[in-house]
Amino acid sequence: MSRHDRSLLDNPTWFALTTTQAKLARGTGAARRYDAAVAPFAGLEAMTEGALGALGELLARDEFAVLPSTTDLPEVAGIHTERMFSLVQMADEESVAMPEHSDVVRLETKDVAAMLNLVERTKPGPFGIRTIETGNYIGIRDGEKLIAMAGERMRLDGFVEISAVCVDDDYRGRGIAARLMNLLRNEIRQRGETPFLHVRDDNTPAIALYERLGFKARKTFSLYKVQHALDQNISSTR
Repeated sequence: MSRHDRSLLDNPTWFALTTTQAKLARGTGAARRYDAAVAPFAGLEAMTEGALGALGELLARDEFAVLPSTTDLPEVAGIHTERMFSLVQMADEESVAMPEHSDVVRLETKDVAAMLNLVERTKPGPFGIRTIETGNYIGIRDGEKLIAMAGERMRLDGFVEISAVCVDDDYRGRGIAARLMNLLRNEIRQRGETPFLHVRDDNTPAIALYERLGFKARKTFSLYKVQHALDQNISSTR
């Protein structure tokens, strides 16, 4: 069992952007957001009108942020919120042996174009031109073609999120995703940290895979799209 405070995982974006990943954050008050080129996510110190208003101040008129929350959002004049879907947060509960990894490569900035191409083909979720700055990313190539990858996104005290797990359709069913995840899990554990992840609540096959690997569901978040209301007389809607 991790010695770290698991309550931090109840508000992971906030604690990532105010501690370990503060250099990637925009904002200094009750709201933080990643630079849009890194990730669309934002975090609030608390789900209050003032904090949501502070997030609005971090957004340009044509921008939006994605806010995870376990509660309904307050209504704030001039801010439009739209519930998108639900995510299950799963924490790693088992140690894992180092898998075979002779074909695994470390991905660097020079690989971003290939990573974005793989993301476009596989749709694992948000991944931008600077997402690689959030942590370690690894992949597998077939010749020059990147056919699979996984990496570390949110990082907070004692916890590291595994994200961008994707495999080209032509290479699925070979255990590649599990192998990449197990390599990351092993490395994260060796650093004394606990892996966790987020998955859509309707992605039954992925949830089943993560459970087989040793992850257990701990909390469900709603994802909200937050942006300026087109009409200043409109407040938030759900």
